[in-house]
Amino acid sequence: MIFIILATLLFSSQWKHMRFTFSEANLLPDDHEVNLIYNDFLKIFGEEGNLIVLGVKDSTLFSVEKLNAWNQLSEDFKKFNAVESVVSIKDLQKLVKNDEEQKFDLEPFIKDSLSSMAQINRLKKQLFEQYPFYDNFLFNKKTETVRTAIYIKKDIVNTEARKDFIINELEPLIQDFETATEMDVRVSGMPYIRTLNSQYIVDEIGLFIGGALLVTSFIFFLFFRSFRATFISLIVVCIGVMWTFGILGLLGYEITVLTALIPPLIIVIGIPNCIFLINKYQREVKLHGNKVRSLQRVITKVGNATLMTNITTASGFATFILTESTLLKEFGVVASLSILSIFLLCLLIIPIIYTFLPYPKERHLEHLNKRWIGGFVNWIEHMVKNQKIAIYGTSLLLIILSIIGIYQIKVSGSLIEDMPQDAEFFQDIRFFEEEFNGIMPLEIMIDTKRKKGVMKLNTLERMERLEELINDIPELSRPISVVSLVKYSKQAYYNGNPKYYQLPTRQENSFILSYAKNSSGNADMLKNFVDSTGQYARITTFMKDIGTDNMQRIEEDLLTKINKEFPKDRYDVILTGKALVFQKGTNYLVKNLVISLSLAIFLIALFMAYMFRSFRMIIVSLIPNLLPLLITAGLMGYLGVPIKPSTILVFSIAFGISVDDTIHFLAKYRQELQANHWKIRKSVFGALRETGVSMFYTSIVLFFGFSVFTISSFGGTVALGALVSATLLFAMLSNLLLLPSLLLGLERSIANKDTLREPSINIIPGENDEEDDEEDDSAKKIKS
Repeated sequence: MIFIILATLLFSSQWKHMRFTFSEANLLPDDHEVNLIYNDFLKIFGEEGNLIVLGVKDSTLFSVEKLNAWNQLSEDFKKFNAVESVVSIKDLQKLVKNDEEQKFDLEPFIKDSLSSMAQINRLKKQLFEQYPFYDNFLFNKKTETVRTAIYIKKDIVNTEARKDFIINELEPLIQDFETATEMDVRVSGMPYIRTLNSQYIVDEIGLFIGGALLVTSFIFFLFFRSFRATFISLIVVCIGVMWTFGILGLLGYEITVLTALIPPLIIVIGIPNCIFLINKYQREVKLHGNKVRSLQRVITKVGNATLMTNITTASGFATFILTESTLLKEFGVVASLSILSIFLLCLLIIPIIYTFLPYPKERHLEHLNKRWIGGFVNWIEHMVKNQKIAIYGTSLLLIILSIIGIYQIKVSGSLIEDMPQDAEFFQDIRFFEEEFNGIMPLEIMIDTKRKKGVMKLNTLERMERLEELINDIPELSRPISVVSLVKYSKQAYYNGNPKYYQLPTRQENSFILSYAKNSSGNADMLKNFVDSTGQYARITTFMKDIGTDNMQRIEEDLLTKINKEFPKDRYDVILTGKALVFQKGTNYLVKNLVISLSLAIFLIALFMAYMFRSFRMIIVSLIPNLLPLLITAGLMGYLGVPIKPSTILVFSIAFGISVDDTIHFLAKYRQELQANHWKIRKSVFGALRETGVSMFYTSIVLFFGFSVFTISSFGGTVALGALVSATLLFAMLSNLLLLPSLLLGLERSIANKDTLREPSINIIPGENDEEDDEEDDSAKKIKS
């Protein structure tokens, strides 16, 4: 107990090192080609996800008072240290030709505060009709939606300073503006989305832990009708949660949408451990009344089995360590270590506490004689005895239907699909998708392989043809690049006439660009689109939230056009951006799903081989656990639940947990075989009666425990909870119906002394306890 207290204090001291994630989950390995390309882009142009946008769609905005207030709001943001620059309607500049100095001057559209509707109408005419350069950047001329762009400093984009700015400075200022003007301001952009999404993750950790404790402890109490046993179990799992947070801090891992699930998972997995140990203790006490002997058997017999079941569960999670994804690797490390920790805590704390407590009262043991549980076990026994053909037929039908459903599963690489869809910031994402075709950046970087190669007219014409394709793709927004700026320069050269908003001819190019080179303001605008050497250019577009299939189609169309327009001997062109990286990460994880699940099956098969020393028993034990996975995959296809980062976890987690029931049943079955002189039927039904109750209890706890995740705001977490719950319910029925039926049906080939050698593990003795007592007494006499 002193060791546990000291370890808990040590882990508690590591909580201060816990960090919440400030960026999107990167599902790809650091050295993956897609990540390397994205990092190359960042080295040249810097962090791309530093834009926050504010939008207003309100006809009353174009009044003197409200438009001045909107412009003043933008000015207020410039005062904050976190802000690099702000671009609003008031900041927009006109390129004006200066013939005397042969350069372009920048003049603001709004020089001072607006004072009349005539000024506003003139401004609207200029913006919406005469200057296409700004269209779809700060306004949508069709709907007259206006937005302001706030660029925060790139060095704080992935730090806590970003969160402080958004929560403590940006949001209060916007709320004050909304109150004063009675207008609805929409806010979005990757820094804003990341911040609020992370805040939801943090808020839900407490919700999950509280929900898991409440649900599992309530079910535990319903089964045992003992406040004492319930309280002991809660102590164990609460210490387990403290250790989990300590492991996160000790390893320096970030709390992500995945690692946030581990503390409630530990509660859900820890309570069944407590059920097996306490249930065994109470059975033993009721049987012979010797508390010391009861606790000894809890440790030696159930402890062995619980160790094996926890190892198999941990193995299901540990397979993620072998993937190359940092996100999954960290999840696998923390989850597997936490599961082994909760086993250790259960095995130490429960027997120690019960040594200090008095004998259980009669009411604490009443649950062992519940008739409805007996009725359930009798029904299972009846089905196995008399309905084996029906069980086989149903299993085969479910396999066929599941395979059909599997072929209907789709893959989703959406960056925002799993975000809380009822949240205000998610509704704002949809608003900007509708008005400006999205806020997820997609970047094209062009390497001309020579300095100042970007400004060559030939390169600009190639870029323009690529932009024409982007304009024709409805899921993408109007592209922004140096091409637009050069077109704007030609329009300015011809005194602002919008019909000259086009690339200059070869004759015009030299003298228009000479004007541009002499303009310092133009150089400032150029730096966002071209690097300092003039060798690299970028085309930025924004993408709607679309499915993986659409994303692949768009990528293929763009790459086809790129390969046609940019010869590889003269140009290197890359396609990158947050949206593309995430979509590629999802595809990568899907490929790793098969590897991860195969590893889980292989590891668990090794444990089975160690326990049973029989290849045929390994096959028999795996079938009832693979069937629920097939059913779940089929359900995903029929219900339209796509394969994505969150649902990929379902299979390895569920398999690692569901195989626990198989271990409990088969180990008891083997013990019954030895006690009953290899009488197959008697052994199967003896094992069924003994383990059926505990399997039912634990499966119900796991089902409702994982169901807690369905209260999440995140679609992926809801799907994870519902699918794991359903899989574990199918697994319980499969292990109670199909597994005994297989053992009876194949009894001649698997149940003999050659295939089932000496046991390497004991588990939950029940009806043979008197024989064990006699053996113990005989051993004492021989020793004396």
